[in-house]
Amino acid sequence: MRKILIALGIILLSMTSADARTTADAPTTADVRTIKVLILDDIFQKIPEKDETLEKMGKLRGDLLVNGTHYLGNIDVLKGKNSLYLINELSFEEYVKNVVSAEVGTNWDMEALKVQAVISRTYAMYQKKQNNANMNYDITSSVLNQVYKGSSFDTRISYAVMNTEGEVLTYNGNLIEAFYHSTSGGKTEDPAEVFGKSYPYLKPVESNCELSPYWIWERRIPVEEIEKALNIKGIRNIQIKSYTKTQRVKTVDVLNGEGVLNVESKDLRKMLGWNRLPSTNFTISRDNDNYVFDGKGYGHGVGLCQWSALEMSREGMTYKQILDYFYPGTKLEKYENR
Repeated sequence: MRKILIALGIILLSMTSADARTTADAPTTADVRTIKVLILDDIFQKIPEKDETLEKMGKLRGDLLVNGTHYLGNIDVLKGKNSLYLINELSFEEYVKNVVSAEVGTNWDMEALKVQAVISRTYAMYQKKQNNANMNYDITSSVLNQVYKGSSFDTRISYAVMNTEGEVLTYNGNLIEAFYHSTSGGKTEDPAEVFGKSYPYLKPVESNCELSPYWIWERRIPVEEIEKALNIKGIRNIQIKSYTKTQRVKTVDVLNGEGVLNVESKDLRKMLGWNRLPSTNFTISRDNDNYVFDGKGYGHGVGLCQWSALEMSREGMTYKQILDYFYPGTKLEKYENR
């Protein structure tokens, strides 16, 4: 077992004696105060299929270094059909601290850190409740859910999490889906345009995020790269076909050797890469063998804009006021009191 872990880049820095063995029947401490995170990184990139049979190879507890990232708590090692999966189980509030550290800057204003703590906790708690039938994990560590990069410590972030401990957002007594993103580009998006579903507490709002490095951006993408991403050849032109209610690009027409391919912009982002095409708020022009995307914002645009929250906190707004602005009609309450 240890040889397998070392081969995969997993180093056991320290282990408690109670879990030094790696047997499949090692005890578990899973309860409402913990969360199980499926680790996704450059090595572990797969998510178990819905009906995939998973075999527990062992359980480790301690300080583990996985591909350069520290993880504390329990690590379950599961074997699937064609892959190994690592699941980190840790205290819920410790998880929130680590997510806040990964999602925003440690030097951000305190009220902005509190905002991130509340929405990260709410988002994770909602995902855990939705996945209660999945006994293996509650949430992933990537942007598929929210970013978690293992154990980290920062005094200010710990203070923000401690001062909002247990606080979540609800609507009509139920946890909300606390969608958030990096940079809106000036206005948040209607969730129906992205997820095909409307929410009473998620409406497009104006938001100032000029502090963000993604406020304005440009991407020059070679024609060959786009052809490879779309699995087509002979692109002659790309033109915007339709817009969303907030004037983001909804669909584009790609004129190619076989005709016209209509592509949703959110799918174009996914195929090219989230970082390669930061948002769907762009214009398109051609410069020889490159397409030039001039755009604003980063992310899907739904819910709270993180960089706007920072700007609002610097203007003197409290974390509760910021949350009210982006999630109107919601209530802030302690999870255990619900």
